[in-house]
Amino acid sequence: MASGSSKRPPAKPLRVGGALVKRGQRRRLEIPVARLPTGTALSLPVTVLRGREPGPTVWLSAAVHGDEINGTEIIRQVVRQLNVRTLRGALICAPIVNVYGFIERSRYLPDRRDLNRYFPGSATGSLASRLAHLFLQEIVAHCSHGIDFHTGALHRSNLPHIRADLANAEVRRLAEAFAPPLVFDSPRIKGSLRAEAYRRKIPILLFEGGQPLEFADDVVKVGVEGTLRFLAALDMIEPQVATRAKRRTMEAIAARWLRAGRSGILHPETSLGERVTKGQILAWISDPFSGRRRSMKAPFDGVVFAQAVTPLVYQGDAVLRLARVARRRSVKAKKTARKKKVAKKAVKTGAKRAGTTSKPVAARKKAVRKKPSSPPS
Repeated sequence: MASGSSKRPPAKPLRVGGALVKRGQRRRLEIPVARLPTGTALSLPVTVLRGREPGPTVWLSAAVHGDEINGTEIIRQVVRQLNVRTLRGALICAPIVNVYGFIERSRYLPDRRDLNRYFPGSATGSLASRLAHLFLQEIVAHCSHGIDFHTGALHRSNLPHIRADLANAEVRRLAEAFAPPLVFDSPRIKGSLRAEAYRRKIPILLFEGGQPLEFADDVVKVGVEGTLRFLAALDMIEPQVATRAKRRTMEAIAARWLRAGRSGILHPETSLGERVTKGQILAWISDPFSGRRRSMKAPFDGVVFAQAVTPLVYQGDAVLRLARVARRRSVKAKKTARKKKVAKKAVKTGAKRAGTTSKPVAARKKAVRKKPSSPPS
């Protein structure tokens, strides 16, 4: 061995669900959760990919709400595209976290609790609390970063977007690398996985897209491509493995749900991702018998990023969510503004050197031209 070389430090052992995952290994694991009343064992399915080279350890999770299954397909396609021989670091994938809800096609657990309100959970608490605790101990505890996949709630569809704490520089960097149509710095909900990851100082992105109980090809495509760009930004895979983003990501600085002013039949006039202007009619709600209808108008300029998909609405129902988007000057406008600033600074500098700071150069030249000539001697 050359005198200037050094040995690579030994890798820390990675144990998931009690199973050791070695370098360059891909393992499918079943982490015991509980038993059904019939006595049938229920487990959390996990796929672990550990590269040969060191790097971050990332978790991908879906179906924390059991009926939100778009993320399950996103994770399946991501895993299929990765090669452990070239991967750096490790990927721990849990495509079905709420196994109870997934089986029952339900958002909730059998006790009607929402798993995403019970983190960090407890080993001796309710069913939701125990599952949340198990997920954190067996998966999140090993990880440096994470992505949690969701969809809209029942009878709602979401534009593919990322919710994250954009004030965190690393989180913002990864959100921009993911490059969804929209990013939203939404408040953290107490008891959610994202809030718990934030408390543990683990950068996490929450992906939203589509609606429950369906695989939407366009949403899955955004999720798969974004996840690969996320992994490339962490230097876990080569950049050429990820598809380059073809869109500019919009940033929502505020959002508002618009609610039905009356019960009736919903007739949308907009679609997800559409830019709208203040006062524009977004939808009509009509009486099915009399034909009377009431319009819903945009309260501000924005982008539609969530929408009800059922035509039957009650008064007060959330029908549409509108995001106010941050304005971004074009690159050309920024360069022009920068040139003007530099030119203005140069004028001031030149005036100071000449000892005349009260008037611009052009004004002084004009004054010189108008100065009357001296009378002949």
